[in-house]
Amino acid sequence: MEIDKGLDYVRNNSRAVLATRRRDGSPQMSPVTLAVVDDTIIMSTRETAVKTWNLRRDPVAWLCVFPDKWLGRWVQLQCRGDVVSLPDAMDHLVEYYRTLSGEHPDWDDYRRAMNEDKRCIVWFQIEAAGPDIQG
Repeated sequence: MEIDKGLDYVRNNSRAVLATRRRDGSPQMSPVTLAVVDDTIIMSTRETAVKTWNLRRDPVAWLCVFPDKWLGRWVQLQCRGDVVSLPDAMDHLVEYYRTLSGEHPDWDDYRRAMNEDKRCIVWFQIEAAGPDIQG
């Protein structure tokens, strides 16, 4: 599958399972919600999350993206994740929210909550996309 087709799939399907590597090399998997902003897949998470620690240590990640109702095709993406912390992450957190949910009723409250939660953004660069065939 071409990388552009994988990116287009994520534009229309935000649910995924993220796999990262633990220190011992075993997989750590987390359900996540993705958005595409400026042709880049982004995800909001917390600085204290294990997936964040794993990505800081080893940026290789896999995303299995699927439709909301589990019907139809799914896509697996091999990526490199780049963690962006606050305060640099704030504008990206706003765009992430807008992309998924539209306008927030109180952006000041949203920004305060992002700071209190120690949120960060992960940017994913797709390196490979698939599957290319159906079994």
